[in-house]
Amino acid sequence: MTDHENGPVAHGGPVVCRRIPEGTEERVAELYWGAFGHKLGPALNPPGTARGFIAAHLHHDRGIAALVDGEVVGVAGYQLGGRALTGGGTRDVLAAYGSFRGLPRLLLLALFSRTPAAHELVMDGIAVSPECRGRGIGSLLLTEIAAVAADHGCRRIRLDVIDVNPRARALYERHGFTAARTEHTPYLRGLMGFSAVTTMYRPVTAADSREER
Repeated sequence: MTDHENGPVAHGGPVVCRRIPEGTEERVAELYWGAFGHKLGPALNPPGTARGFIAAHLHHDRGIAALVDGEVVGVAGYQLGGRALTGGGTRDVLAAYGSFRGLPRLLLLALFSRTPAAHELVMDGIAVSPECRGRGIGSLLLTEIAAVAADHGCRRIRLDVIDVNPRARALYERHGFTAARTEHTPYLRGLMGFSAVTTMYRPVTAADSREER
């Protein structure tokens, strides 16, 4: 069930909320780091500092949360209107890591920077707690992401998936995403654990909109 205007309401099953609930920042950061720590580690490690940085700089209105019994068990972030789920600018990175360690981290973070095209929503990652995988929560999050895109007048959704995450790619393909191009990055294998990034797109239709239902 979804309550996209006022937040979650409890009716037994997973609840999808169209923003990150206040007070769940650390939990969301834990899930996000669990899914993407292998990729972001070189830029944000050590893990404790990284999770704290993510929690402190979340944009609550750029995330979809899935809750079970009031606990966040899944999160999907997106970039729209110049804001993404994960925030923190140059000054924030330098404040958290210091100038000496912070500057090279900024260069690494720049590798992940993506700017949406006109009428495009860029997904910022999706994470589901290990104990809740296989229960359709990823699908619920993707459905709500599509609804957000439609309700904001977007024509397509874009995401990047790395070659070592075939489970995520299979989920995206089931939800209508198709691969457009693959960038091979063998120089990142040793540093970040992947050697190719595939960009995928999904068109947005009127049927995706909550306002049409």
